[in-house]
Amino acid sequence: MSRSGGRRSPKSVDNTGLIPILARKVREVEAAAQRGKVAPSNRTKFLVVALLAREERTAVRNNPDLAESDRAEQIKRLDGIGSILAKTAARDTSLITLLENDAPISPVAQKLRRQYLEDAGIDVPDEVVEAPKQTTMLPPELAERQVIPQSVKARQLANPFLAPDFSSFETQKHSTHGRLSNWELLGPLFRAFEYGAGGQVASMELPEAPRIDRLSPPGQELMRHQARFVASVSQGHRSFLLADEPGLGKTAQSLLAASVADAYPLLAVVPNVVKMNWAREVELWTPHRRATVIHGDGAGLDAFADVVIVNYEVLDRHLAWLSTLGFRGMVVDEAHFIKNLSSQRSKHVLALAERIRSQAPGGNPLMMALTGTPLINDIDDFRAIWQLLGWIDGTKPTPQLMERLEETGLTPADFGFFSEAREAVIDMGIVRRRKLDVAADLPAKRVVDLPVELDDDLGRSIREAEAELGRRLVTRYTRLLAARTKSDPDADVSTENLMRAVARQEIEESKAQGGSGDNVFTMVRLIGQAKASLAADYTAQLARSVGKVVFFAKHIDVMDQAEEAFAKAGLQTVSIRGDQSALHRQREIDAFNNDPAVAVAVCSLTAAGVGLNLQAASNVVLAELSWTAAEQTQAIDRVHRIGQEEPVTAWRIVAAQTIDAKIAELIDSKQGLAARALDGSDEEVSSGDSVQLDALVHLLEQALEN
Repeated sequence: MSRSGGRRSPKSVDNTGLIPILARKVREVEAAAQRGKVAPSNRTKFLVVALLAREERTAVRNNPDLAESDRAEQIKRLDGIGSILAKTAARDTSLITLLENDAPISPVAQKLRRQYLEDAGIDVPDEVVEAPKQTTMLPPELAERQVIPQSVKARQLANPFLAPDFSSFETQKHSTHGRLSNWELLGPLFRAFEYGAGGQVASMELPEAPRIDRLSPPGQELMRHQARFVASVSQGHRSFLLADEPGLGKTAQSLLAASVADAYPLLAVVPNVVKMNWAREVELWTPHRRATVIHGDGAGLDAFADVVIVNYEVLDRHLAWLSTLGFRGMVVDEAHFIKNLSSQRSKHVLALAERIRSQAPGGNPLMMALTGTPLINDIDDFRAIWQLLGWIDGTKPTPQLMERLEETGLTPADFGFFSEAREAVIDMGIVRRRKLDVAADLPAKRVVDLPVELDDDLGRSIREAEAELGRRLVTRYTRLLAARTKSDPDADVSTENLMRAVARQEIEESKAQGGSGDNVFTMVRLIGQAKASLAADYTAQLARSVGKVVFFAKHIDVMDQAEEAFAKAGLQTVSIRGDQSALHRQREIDAFNNDPAVAVAVCSLTAAGVGLNLQAASNVVLAELSWTAAEQTQAIDRVHRIGQEEPVTAWRIVAAQTIDAKIAELIDSKQGLAARALDGSDEEVSSGDSVQLDALVHLLEQALEN
């Protein structure tokens, strides 16, 4: 028999069973959506109604005891519920993801599901509603995929036993009973961040920055807001949700935090697009420490390094040995990636975090979640991050947070609980600063390089093409040197002049080919294509964190790839290209500056580099490099305009270990030349020769060395 009732008279309306309950609840959510944004409690109600409606439809269709007329009637009523769900989601589009079959079911939603079923007179086995428990045991299908890099085996042989540490087994002083022991607290805690803000930014009180910066290595300097965060770690704080806006140096802060906490070895779980930048930042801010990046199955890994960097996509292959390495700290970059507790990505990261918290030598590891976007859809997105940091265990606050909540002397039924509970959670380690908050510490305009690794087939073909070009240049150089020496054996042949002559000849022939053939211009275009998806991915992250972003590329195919990626990510874009009429272009500019729904402006470096005003954004992504410093500056200045209220950050995507990195270096040197000539700057003046020429000379030098 269906859970919505059995056989009945065709003319009677069956108000027993599950369907009438779902109908009432979906009407309540619909009414809430009509009044404005749907609150977390109604979002949970929406999710449970959608889940149970799907289950009931399946039960009705498969019930052999139902007459066909009854089956048709119940399907019709379920279709009505589905129609209301769809209309409500269209009104509040953040609800759409809750209609998906794999939408995560929180413990609160599981309890509500049980309640609806019991209200309908249906017995529910306990195992249906129990929250899934995180475990560090690997399922068989995952265990088969584990790899143990050779370097890890060497480390295990060198130190087969971790030093015993009993500090984590000290008697806990936390009280297990109090006024809040029998309260369901996670729902009120999440609501506290929706209703208890009182206009205040969610950021813990930090100590003042030391008068003298003793932490930064030579050539680097901490900004005041960064120094205050590190000072908090120096005073003993060990868990943080660092939610600064992009561009405020979260990576540098976390690395120096690990240094002052001596949290080595440190595990960094990061998106693929930034893993090379993490290695670069380790070298920059903690030069006395070694970093290693896990690629694929771990070939080339240094298991003795101080900082182990792994991207989300390959983490599942390395869980076994990572969980035994004895990490004293863990940092998860772009932590909103783990918000879906039912995803494999989230389960892997949380399992590792649990193992590190329970087994770290010293018993008090440094745990940091970095994100400029702690919330994607609603307050419940906090759940996975709080669990990562050890503030909640999935169903209730952990003893440390519970102790802070008990100190408020309030329960969820008391007036003022939301604001006090919110402060208690913030003091666990939430730090949030915006660009506007620290504008006095930031330069008005800066360029930040983001090295990326091209480790796919296209990346390998690019490196092979570079090597082939280098060999071709060496052949030309050898012939020219032999010819010069033969004509005048006693001549003082300048190696530098010969190299530049060879490079100049290569450029002339490349230009004559008109963009075809294997040359430096086609190579740079291939690099742009290979970087396109990574640049678009990072742009999407920025757009979700800080709002509008301007994306610059040189080639149309790179712009096309980016726009396709943004569309898949659900981001609305405008496009500014060279083949547009002036009227159409202005419409695109106005839409970007004035329409809140438009997240990204995809612009041609050459067509949109001058005469445009895009100051609605303060973040620029340079997906491809220009051949001139002036072109790069003009692009950034579309955002850095009179009236711009925020510091402007240009994120330059640079393909590591390719000619792209040398081009970026050369552009910066030409920027110094322009500053010296026009602004009286004391920056070092470099050669005024073309970037193309110098880049080819660099390739030739490398090839000769090899």
